[in-house]
Amino acid sequence: MTTLDTVPPTTVRGARTVRAWRTLTSSRTALIGLAIVAVHVLIALLAPLLTSYDPIANDAGRALLGSSWSHWAGTDQYGRDVLARVLHGGRYALGVSIAATLLTVALGTVIGCAAALRGGWFDDVLGRVLDAILSIPAVLALLVVVTALGTGPAVIVLAVAVVYVPQVVRVVRGATLAVVPTDYVTAARSRGESTWSILRREILPNITDVVCVEFAMRASWVVLLISSLSFLGFGADPPTPDWGLMVAENRTAITVVPMATIAPIIALATLVVGLNLAADGLSKAWGVDRIREGS
Repeated sequence: MTTLDTVPPTTVRGARTVRAWRTLTSSRTALIGLAIVAVHVLIALLAPLLTSYDPIANDAGRALLGSSWSHWAGTDQYGRDVLARVLHGGRYALGVSIAATLLTVALGTVIGCAAALRGGWFDDVLGRVLDAILSIPAVLALLVVVTALGTGPAVIVLAVAVVYVPQVVRVVRGATLAVVPTDYVTAARSRGESTWSILRREILPNITDVVCVEFAMRASWVVLLISSLSFLGFGADPPTPDWGLMVAENRTAITVVPMATIAPIIALATLVVGLNLAADGLSKAWGVDRIREGS
């Protein structure tokens, strides 16, 4: 009788890829979530074509105008078109968030795989270090890093990685532990292949579904965290069009021009909902139990 452990890795990967794709296309939740995210990405890319207003140009003569044919969402206290800032704000939110999530998941995946594959003292020491980092609240750790290194997209990306890599490591390590005992990993070790070769050829292709789900879920948290940082004044610098910064700048005038505050909140909320739907749909479609994997 043939078992999963005795089937060649390439055959297993091909079968899993086909099955995962078929299951994904049958998941309405995942498709809706991915569609919402795709719309946000498309709007961010086409923002200069969707509005003729400069999102950072001040016009004191047009400050705090209500919704009209000229300014559909009104203007803020500096006379800047709110809709233009919301459309361009997606560029900052998506750009920084995607970069931070990519770095976080990439580092967490490599470290988590290495910890599960090497085991022993390396896994034990790494576990204690991760526990120490996870004991610090995410926002507090992020504020400490930003305060020490300054602001800017590169610093924010690095700070987010410091905060979230330990959580990704735990999830990926749990998924890798289920693959390490298989026959093809044992055979690779017997052949004397390097740790990196085993990770690249045997481990990573078999935990791709877990990594994809983790990326989608982590991205939603990263978007909220970066927006919160901007709201607190430690993220995007004015006059950068950023949703969190827009809420902070216009919340005092919400009774005068409510859309200046509500519009970025709606944009942020729909993006997070889309990412969460995508993560939930992918998790159910591919049978990934994030709680079990991270235990």
